[in-house]
Amino acid sequence: MSERSVSKRSQEKRWYTVLAPEQFDRAELGTTPAIEPEQVIDRTIQTTLGDVVEGGENNVKLTFQVNDVGSDSAYTEFSRYELTRDYKRSLVRRGSSKVKAVLTLRTADDHRISVQPVAFTTKVADRSQKEAIRAKMTELVTEAAKERTFEEFLDSIIQGHLSSAIYNEAKTIYPLRRVEVEKAVLDAKPAEVEAEEETAAVDE
Repeated sequence: MSERSVSKRSQEKRWYTVLAPEQFDRAELGTTPAIEPEQVIDRTIQTTLGDVVEGGENNVKLTFQVNDVGSDSAYTEFSRYELTRDYKRSLVRRGSSKVKAVLTLRTADDHRISVQPVAFTTKVADRSQKEAIRAKMTELVTEAAKERTFEEFLDSIIQGHLSSAIYNEAKTIYPLRRVEVEKAVLDAKPAEVEAEEETAAVDE
């Protein structure tokens, strides 16, 4: 056997089954090849909510990132939630207003997350009404994050509870047609947040 064929065999790729986090019942997300297990770490995989949650909508995209590898499985953590482009486009109507907030929040267990709630009115709202709706969205989403762990907060988004809470409160300001969480991104885990705060304290 030539040295070349031995080298080729030693470089054969293995396939790893990519699994969603426990929060999503370790649903299979697909497979990914690698020569070494370390090469799988930090890879991302995108799927729809309907593929990992029974009864979930296909108009929501979920992104997961590999953070651990076993003998034949790659384990992931949540990275990103976002409405599909087509669905976002379908929500826009002439003769109505879109009110959006862009927030960076800390959950009760110190995860930092960026969240973008959005509300659509039945008719065109004036500036003060839009500002009042945005303020109410900001208040409710901030409180929800502060009172919940990261997993609980993410569940409230996925199950639509957060959108419903915003709708019920903000519709008293001006009639609303729809409320959604357009995007939610995990910015930093507790250890990363703590390290950033320590660095900032030293710099001061």
